[in-house]
Order: sequence, then structure tokens, then C-alpha cells
Amino acid sequence: MLNQSHYPEYLVKNWEPLFPKRGRYYSRFAITRNFDTHKDWLIAIGGIVLVLAVQMLTMAAMGRHLIAASGEVKLWHGVLRSTDTSQHLFDWYSFTHVLHGFIFYFILRVVFPKLSLAYSLLAAFALEGLWEVLENSQYAIEYYRSGAVVTDKFGDTMVNSFTDTIVIFVGFYMAYKLPVWTSIAFVIFIEIMLAAFAQGNLTILFLRMMSELLSLLGFGTSNYR
Repeated sequence: MLNQSHYPEYLVKNWEPLFPKRGRYYSRFAITRNFDTHKDWLIAIGGIVLVLAVQMLTMAAMGRHLIAASGEVKLWHGVLRSTDTSQHLFDWYSFTHVLHGFIFYFILRVVFPKLSLAYSLLAAFALEGLWEVLENSQYAIEYYRSGAVVTDKFGDTMVNSFTDTIVIFVGFYMAYKLPVWTSIAFVIFIEIMLAAFAQGNLTILFLRMMSELLSLLGFGTSNYR
């Protein structure tokens, strides 16, 4: 179970280099969370199970297969531009979902500083479940494949979508436990690794989306088409 016994002191110590001892952002990070009871953790865990169940049912309704068409369930599939991409338990894109855990932790801590750890975790899983459903819509799949970011996107199997959601706990827990500079260094390392080995990462996807948004608004043309 995540330990909150010295959380306020830990938080202020490790975020202090980024936020000086003044201003609303520092004060929000220094705000003590609401403490979780055993009942809160049971509710949060039950909520996470419900999120996963709804996500899987939605994926099934969208026509996603349970496992790869080959009938295999591999622990790792690292071949890019393959029809087996995002069809097995883990692949290069699993790391992007670990980063989601970092991102959701940070956003929730800034926007809802008093939200307890258990309900923050539940909210992170709910956000990831929504991301998975939207990411596997036909529009999103075509968008990924239309540019140079993820050309081998065919939609996730239900097994892959399930593990993609589960692994956000790794990033969430690391963001909670590690000093901020260690978290930032880890995120940068994963982004560089994905750019090198998976030929795409969250930064490239974000830049492409911003480029196309600016293009739609009339600020030049997109360089990512």
C-alpha cells in the first residue's frame, strides 16, 4: 500500500527546486492530501476494477479482438511495422503508458491538490481507460497511420489494451515515490528510447498535433503530413 505518513514533508522537499517558497503553485504542492482510510482504498480498487470492466466491454463493442489474429499471446512483441503491433501483452508503446502514469499524477496533484492518493489513482485509471477507448476509435487509428508517428497502428487487442492500462500504475507509483528530478530524468530517458527504437513518442505526437492545430488556425502549414 502507498505510504502517506511523511508525504507533505517529502513533497515539499522534492519539488522545492522547481517551485520557490512563494506563489500559488508551490502552495498547491505543499497542501496536505486528504488521508485515505481502508474503506477509501477498497472503494478505489473496486472503482479501478469497474473502469477496466467497462473499458473491456467497450473495446468488445467496438469490434476489437480479445487476442492477436494468430491466436498467440506473447509477453513481448518488439517488431515495428508489424500486424502484431499492439496485439500482445507488451511492446514498445507500453512505455508510453508508463509515462501516462507520471503525467496523470502530476496533473491531478496540481489541479486537485487535496485529492487523496487512493482517489487520485482511481482518477488516473479512469483517464487512461478513456484514453484507450478514444485511441482505439477508427478516427484515432487513421490519424496515427496518416503521419510519420505511428505507421503500424492497427488497433489494440483487448489483452493489449488491458495491460496498457495496468502499467500506468508503474509510472504513477514512481512519480509518487521518486524525487522530481529523478522522475523528469526517467521521462526524458523513456522518450529518447522510444524515439530511437520505436520511431515515435509522446513528444513527437504532441508536436504533430500542435503543428496541425496551428495549421488549421492559419499559422503556417503542417510539417507532419
